Amino acid sequence: MVFALKNFLQRKFNVLNANLKYKYLKDIIMTTLHAHHEELIKGVSDQFKEILSQSEQSIYIYLDDEHWACNQKFLSLVGYKSLGELQKSNKESFLDLLVDEKSQRSLVTAYTNAMEKLIGSQASITWKTKTGKRVKTNLILVPISYQGHRMALHFIS
Repeated sequence: MVFALKNFLQRKFNVLNANLKYKYLKDIIMTTLHAHHEELIKGVSDQFKEILSQSEQSIYIYLDDEHWACNQKFLSLVGYKSLGELQKSNKESFLDLLVDEKSQRSLVTAYTNAMEKLIGSQASITWKTKTGKRVKTNLILVPISYQGHRMALHFIS
């Protein structure tokens, strides 16, 4: 009886230990991936710094919901003073926070085409501002590659 209980507990411990190792490794991988994406978005922002700062259009570069960059004109369009302010309020996805529900499918389709087919797109997009106001715009989206990672560059007017 004691031997069976010991074997049972050892098996449970091994499963628990394996689950903890998996969680630990998963956390390490996610932290490393997050840091890598942070470096990518910083690097591509630096590469496009002149365009971001001097363009008359609102612009953002999108890698994923947590990793994207924009110019001050885009922040003004959606009613934020700084990227930090926007990111602090971003408990939702980029789409849910900033894109009107009726425009979300168009933006997702354009982004998917850019990433999968490497084609640019044009779409009419309505943005949600910080105050809840809606702003209708025209968007041109083009795929870009930076250090082997595909992203989308969005020009808004």
